[in-house]
Parts: sequence; C-alpha cells; structure tokens
Amino acid sequence: MTLRGAELLRSELQRLKSVERPAITAAIAEARGHGDLSENAEYEAARDRQGFIEARIKDIEAKLANAQVIDPKLVDAEGRCVFGATVDVEAMGGDKATWQIVGEDEADIKAGRISISSPIARALIGKEAGESVEVQTPGGLKRYEIIDVRYE
Repeated sequence: MTLRGAELLRSELQRLKSVERPAITAAIAEARGHGDLSENAEYEAARDRQGFIEARIKDIEAKLANAQVIDPKLVDAEGRCVFGATVDVEAMGGDKATWQIVGEDEADIKAGRISISSPIARALIGKEAGESVEVQTPGGLKRYEIIDVRYE
C-alpha cells in the first residue's frame, strides 16, 4: 500500500479504538439497563455494531502488520508504470484522465485512485509513456495512450 493509504488506515484504527469502541461499550451498558435482553432490540443492535467494530479493528491491524508500505516519491522505475505511480492517459476519443495506482483499500475512482487489481491498472503496469494499452471494461474495449508516468 502507499504511504498515504497506511496513514489513512492508522487514522481509522485510532478512531475505532479511541472513539467508536468506548461509545459502543456505553451503548451496550445503557441498553442492558432497559431490562430483558432477549427482547431488547437496542441491545442486539449495539452488540452487532460492536462485532463489526472489533472485526474491522482486527482487519486493519492485520493489513498494517502484513503491508509493504511504498512511498511513490522514492520509486525508481525509470519511467515505467508501477504500483504508486500517477499516470496521465488519453482515450482514443480524446478524453484525458489521471490515475494513481494504489492498493484496494485506497481505491477511489472519483479521486483518481484506481486499485492495483483493476483491469485498467493491470493493463498499465510495466508500460511507459508513449505506449498504448487496450482494456476490456464492462462498457467494451477501451484503448488508452499513456501520456506521462510520475511518482508523486
């Protein structure tokens, strides 16, 4: 994952542990005070939320423990498109786009970040500026020319 992605996960983990976990503990305690737990919808909802939060904490901790964090600024790929690179492309119709290739947790197409596992990213990996790639998308075959590859 990129340095930015690791920081976002650390931030989310901190929030879950310091804000969400105590809040859900308080909500469970309050719901217990309402009487019979077998028919207490608030209690069940709070317990479900607690399960979700704890699972997310474990998931983030595992991802951070196993992650290889890459700072795109330190990548020396000699102009090739690699993980973390920012790529300017032009579609055959003249539409231009800029994408950064990131990990799955960081992907946000509206912000110009595409997952390394996406068809477009897989087609771009290893290519250089001036090369063309063809990508099979749900909307049909798309052809892109790589204008520039940067490591920001």
